[in-house]
Formats: sequence, structure tokens, C-alpha cells
Amino acid sequence: MRRIHTFSAMVLFVTLFLIFFYSTLHLETTYSHRPEPEDPLKHASLQDHDSDVKTETSKPESLTRPHPDVHNVSVSDGLRQTIPQNQAYWNRLLYLALRNLDKGKNPLRLNSHWSRCREMNQELLQTNVHDFTSYPVLFQDFVQGMNCRSAPELINQPNKCILREGEGTNQTFLLFAIKSTPGNFERRQAVRETWGREGMYQRGLRVRTVFLLGNSPLDDPDLSPLLSFEAKHFGDLLQWDFQDSLLNLTLKMNMFLQWTLKHCPHVSFVFSGDDDVFVNTPALLSYLQSLTASKASQLYVGHVISTANPLRDPNIKYYIPLSFYDGPYPAYAGGGGFLISGVLLQPLYSVSHVIPFFPIDDVYIGMCAKALGVSPEAHEGFQTFDVKEHDRGNLCVHKDLILIHQRSPPQVKRLWKGIHSPFLTC
Repeated sequence: MRRIHTFSAMVLFVTLFLIFFYSTLHLETTYSHRPEPEDPLKHASLQDHDSDVKTETSKPESLTRPHPDVHNVSVSDGLRQTIPQNQAYWNRLLYLALRNLDKGKNPLRLNSHWSRCREMNQELLQTNVHDFTSYPVLFQDFVQGMNCRSAPELINQPNKCILREGEGTNQTFLLFAIKSTPGNFERRQAVRETWGREGMYQRGLRVRTVFLLGNSPLDDPDLSPLLSFEAKHFGDLLQWDFQDSLLNLTLKMNMFLQWTLKHCPHVSFVFSGDDDVFVNTPALLSYLQSLTASKASQLYVGHVISTANPLRDPNIKYYIPLSFYDGPYPAYAGGGGFLISGVLLQPLYSVSHVIPFFPIDDVYIGMCAKALGVSPEAHEGFQTFDVKEHDRGNLCVHKDLILIHQRSPPQVKRLWKGIHSPFLTC
């Protein structure tokens, strides 16, 4: 009997040891796949580009990204005529890239290693931007990160555009790409319950939705567990490991282009907008269906700002220092909400490797479109600066529009219910 007890004890001990061993192994494997914390001492300057290209080719991460195909990009004369060649830092970067492109070289010296892409060489920055230290902190951070193009992925939806059982053969006709922030759950939910609802619409048009997120500031509460639950429950969150801020919206758009080209390459149209807009989805789909094939393939439409110039007041959130950029902006569609053809996504992504990042995302898309020779088209249905105040309670006014900016979540729900009411007479 004693031998039996001894043998049983040994079996139990070995079992517990094996459980502990495999648990430890699993934890080590899990943590080994987490992104390493950023080491400022490892950040490479712009001059390290050639060595980075040689080492990056062996990394599997680089093989999964869409190819920018920069050597097949032809930058229009219109961009060169709009943006002057002068001594401002961004202008110098642009014309250096254009000269490199003309010579068949890589236009921008980009470092694809996220952990080393930030420019930390203060002497280099102050040599090229004489008043760099006078820039606002967030603007300094943007300039240091202009070469950072591929942030680590935190939440992905790789099967978003894959047809599921019973969905037929219709590919995604319209993809809503909504810029949001981690804490804006109420806005996202209002979109899901109204204009951003996924599914099949009139004439078999399939609509899908994704929300684009960065990370909350370090001082904010950690929302990761809630975002993880939200992503699993709704299947519509995309999140990357960079700080969610106004000046990082260009990076967010670039990450979305990468994601779409990889996971939703056959989408017909993309709507890019904010999470506080109201969209009349049926009107939007009717407009898209009315387009000719040639117009649909070059579509870039919204509320067009055609004669804009940089704002020089440091107290304004869209402030652009004169030493950073000097010149007018090309015409662009306001970032509150605009439409773009799926056919243009690859050319836009490719030309973004020629055009240096700019801190205002809708202006940057306008620059890239100008480089491709694509002009934004104004549409009266896009009201990114809202309708007249006395019309804001008129449902009939809203019923004939495509987009209105801004509306709160309760207002979005009331508008959606109102314009679809069978009792509404317009």
C-alpha cells in the first residue's frame, strides 16, 4: 500500500512539473512575440538608410507589406507647379525625393525598422531646421517620426473582406474607414447602429466598416482589455502601436492603406471620415451607382478646399511653421469625410513613398492625389462645415445630403431614424 501511495505521489509530482514547464514555455513564447520597447539609442538617422535596406530584406515582416512600387510612379508637373522649391524643410525634402526619383533612386530615405525609425540626432534636426526647438512639442515629435511608416499591429481584422458562408459572391462595394480614438466607444456604437451598419444594401451592394485607432497617451487609463473585447465582439477595430493624436493621422491613413491593400484589395470604394459625422448611406450608395466607369476609377470627392494656405498661429491646432513648409496647399477634400476609388489605393500608397509625410492628413492626401494627376471633385452633398444653423433641425435638408459634420451620438441616432421614417414628407 505504501508503494502505491509513493508511486501516486510521484505521478502527481511529475504531472504538476510538466504543467508548470509547458505553461512557462507558453508564456515565454507569447512574450517573445510582443514588440520590444523602443530604445532611443538604436534610432538610426537618415544617413543609415542603405544599411537598413540590406538587413531588412531578410525579415519576414517586410515581405508581408504591400509593395510601394515607387519606380513606376510618375509625379505630375501640377504638384511641382503648386508647391514651390524653397528653403523650408519639407519643401527641401520633397524636391530631394523628386530628384532621386528622376535619377531612378529610392526617393525617400525611409527606415522600415519601427524601433529605429525616429530621428533622434538633435544636431541633424537643428542644422536642417534652425528654429526646431521653438516648435510645439507635438510638432517636434512629428518631425522626428516623419520616416516612421509601419507601426506594429495591435488589433487586426484579416478576414474582414473575405466572403463568409451564405454571403454569395459579391465583393466589398464600399468600405467605411472611420478615424476614431480608443475612448470614443459611444461614437463608434452610434455609427454601428446607424449609417455604418455592415451588410447588403440595395441592389446587392456589400458594405463593411472598420474603425482606425492608435494608442491612448501613457497618462490615460489603459483601455486595452475593453478594446480587445470590443474588437472580438464587433470585429471592426484596427489598432496600431503609435500615439493617437492629430499629427499622427497621416500615419494612421498610411497604415490603413497598407491594411486595405493586403486584406481588402478588391474594394470598389472607400469612405474615409471621422467618427462624429453623419452619413446618409443610401444616398451615398445611390451616388456611387450613378458614376460612369471612367469617373469611378478616378474618384476623389468631398467638400473641396481649393485655396487653402498654412495657418501660422502657434495657438491653432493646424499650425504649420514657416520654416517647415512654405507655399500654398493643393486643393484637397476635407478630412471629415471623403470618397476615393479603390483603384487609386495602390497608386496613393506608392506615391506616399515619394511625398514626405505632412502633419495634416487631408492635406497630405490632396498632395498625393495631385502627384498622381487626380483632382478632388466638389460635391454639395458633403457638408463638412455643417449646414446653416436654421436648417440643422430640418430632416428634409438632411435627407438630401450625403455627409454632415459634426453630430453627437444621440443626434446621429435621431437623424438616422428621422430620415428613414415612413411618416416623413419632404
